Amino acid sequence: MNYSILTYGIYLPITVILTVWVAKTLFNNGRIFLVDIFHGNDALADSVNKLLIVGFYLINVGYAVFTLQIMGEIDTVQVVIEKLSLKIGAIILILGAMHFFNLFVFFRLRNRAKAEVAAQ
Repeated sequence: MNYSILTYGIYLPITVILTVWVAKTLFNNGRIFLVDIFHGNDALADSVNKLLIVGFYLINVGYAVFTLQIMGEIDTVQVVIEKLSLKIGAIILILGAMHFFNLFVFFRLRNRAKAEVAAQ
């Protein structure tokens, strides 16, 4: 028995759910940094926040679909679990890396905004 379709059927929903959860968390909690970076301009902060989320979805869902092809036969439940752990683990690592990259960028921009305010 070939378990490839089962593996795809588990992989895609988990990947999309993880991506949506991380994106919503970043969207909700990143807004305050953007408002501070843009000196209280809520409209600009919200617009940039929405654009960041769209890019986040495109990168992560695009990567998940791009790497969907699983090499080799998947003929046992053990292989299903092994393939899923590799694929989902990679997605989790990418989401984590993007999260830390976003935090790094937000803090750099926030520090620059604070320096601009202090210089005035």
